[in-house]
Amino acid sequence: MGIKIRGTGSYTPDKVLTNEDLEKMVETNDEWIRTRTGICQRHIAAPEQACSDLAEKAARAALEMAGVAPEELNAIIVATISPDHIFPSTACLLQHRLGATKAFGFDLEAACSGLLFSLETARGLMSVNRKYRYVLVIGSEKLSALVNWEDRNTCVLFGDGASALLLENCPDEEDCFLASDLGVDGNSLDILSLPAGGSRNPASVQTVTDKMHYIHMAGRDVFKLAVNAMVSSCKKVLEEANVSIDQVRWLVPHQANARIMSAVAQRLPLEEERVFINIGKYGNTSAASIGICIDEMVRSGQVQKGDYVLLTAFGGGLTWGAILIKW
Repeated sequence: MGIKIRGTGSYTPDKVLTNEDLEKMVETNDEWIRTRTGICQRHIAAPEQACSDLAEKAARAALEMAGVAPEELNAIIVATISPDHIFPSTACLLQHRLGATKAFGFDLEAACSGLLFSLETARGLMSVNRKYRYVLVIGSEKLSALVNWEDRNTCVLFGDGASALLLENCPDEEDCFLASDLGVDGNSLDILSLPAGGSRNPASVQTVTDKMHYIHMAGRDVFKLAVNAMVSSCKKVLEEANVSIDQVRWLVPHQANARIMSAVAQRLPLEEERVFINIGKYGNTSAASIGICIDEMVRSGQVQKGDYVLLTAFGGGLTWGAILIKW
């Protein structure tokens, strides 16, 4: 009995914000952004678009690829840190808009590691209860709504987008998920956070004045912690699956920073041509980023049956993880 990825989808909004555009908004320049992050542009959602709007487009693309109707879905898991509302969940909104009348759903918040946490959650549900034939896993973010556009250290990094992976329970096939490792560490909460808007710091005149509803990040601290966590997690899943790094066709890291991805590859070690990178086009789309990579790989034919694909991510919380897939 096995679980397979039957369909993939992604969506990024039409509006593109280039580094040159940002030069007119904050004190920065294209060379500084590219050399330090690898980002050339990012996609920005329209004012009327929310997280669920992006998610719906990615979801429909994945369903169409798989030839599965929305009413066949059993569950929907949405990884996001930028939901339409605190409640109802984005998964509830998506279930209604898709017409997935037989599906239950919920949101999962693990920041940039959200898609990996959601895949592992879906895999657990499907393994324990075989009545769940189709589970739709979504990563969707409208981070432009959480960015302080006056803060040059963060506004250059983030973009909007969504991705979708449709999982199917296949009794007669091998499981494509070979090994996983997930972790959290609450000792470094302030390194990457959105301080206000929850029950600890409810919205008030003061929290708005202090710009506490925007993403706060300590970039130098994030770099070291991210590299160490992702390398360690990748090595754990390779050891568990008894697969060597030389057998891995693709490393698909969360698209946070080109320097972080390069450092992870060097320490595994893995040739950089086997690291899938598209951060230049999209920036950091948090929970959506790995799924956008996978959809591009599938639709361009860059991943083939039998390929070992290693996914890894790191995000606020702190959260991290790795999943090894045999395509």
